[in-house]
Amino acid sequence: MGIGREQVSLTNQQEELLREAEKAARKAYVPVSGFRVGAALKTAGGVYTGCNIENASLGLSMCAERVAIFKAVSAGERDFLKMIVVNVESNDAPPCGACRQVMAEFAPELEVTYRHGGGFSTRLVRELLPDAFGSRNGGA
Repeated sequence: MGIGREQVSLTNQQEELLREAEKAARKAYVPVSGFRVGAALKTAGGVYTGCNIENASLGLSMCAERVAIFKAVSAGERDFLKMIVVNVESNDAPPCGACRQVMAEFAPELEVTYRHGGGFSTRLVRELLPDAFGSRNGGA
């Protein structure tokens, strides 16, 4: 499957998700950074997309990955299969720590593909965030 730090070739399903993530990235609201990110999350029930949304109070900004996950959860989805994250300008776009923690809450085995080093890397959430905080640690 090519899961790990090495760059991978995208499968047909990942290519489809990539196109959806790129469309989502073009909708990003980024007046501060100009860094447009899109995410596409494949679930058992369909595909949910998200873009990053900035706010003048930067702490209130939201990443594309969390937007896609929250849309899926609010639609009743819990079976997450694959996610792809891209930046419109083809820059590296690994998920931030907050997004990794949210991913770990819902799907530690989720396969996440993101731009990395001029290509793409695919890793499982549990690899992106080993020893994640969760209910076993007294969390929700």
